[in-house]
Amino acid sequence: MNAFVEHTNITVANPQATAAWMAEVFGWHVRWSGDAIHGGHSVHVGSDTSYVALYSPQQALSEAPNSYGIKGGLNHVGVVVEDLDAAESVVKKHGFSTYSHADYEPGRRFYFEDENGIEFELVQYD
Repeated sequence: MNAFVEHTNITVANPQATAAWMAEVFGWHVRWSGDAIHGGHSVHVGSDTSYVALYSPQQALSEAPNSYGIKGGLNHVGVVVEDLDAAESVVKKHGFSTYSHADYEPGRRFYFEDENGIEFELVQYD
């Protein structure tokens, strides 16, 4: 059996804005955009084979607590990139601060938190 993650669904404040920086940093494209569950709106951004569904509900959002202490919490999203240095440059261009840079077997990585408080780990494998 060969399985892979086709998509994940994350609640964000502004799906269009999040999709825009994801498209620039990761080279993804918007696959679909439209009305979603509970009167919300979703934007699907990714590749031809997988994507992130960015959902925004109709009602106001509250801040999430630190997910590492919550059962079922989303701790971070890991994305493999071809050129880590170029990706970091674009991440910083969007105003995000990078941290926890590390070289390890078999690659390099850094982390950043986006405008929604979602932590991303970018990895380049050698």
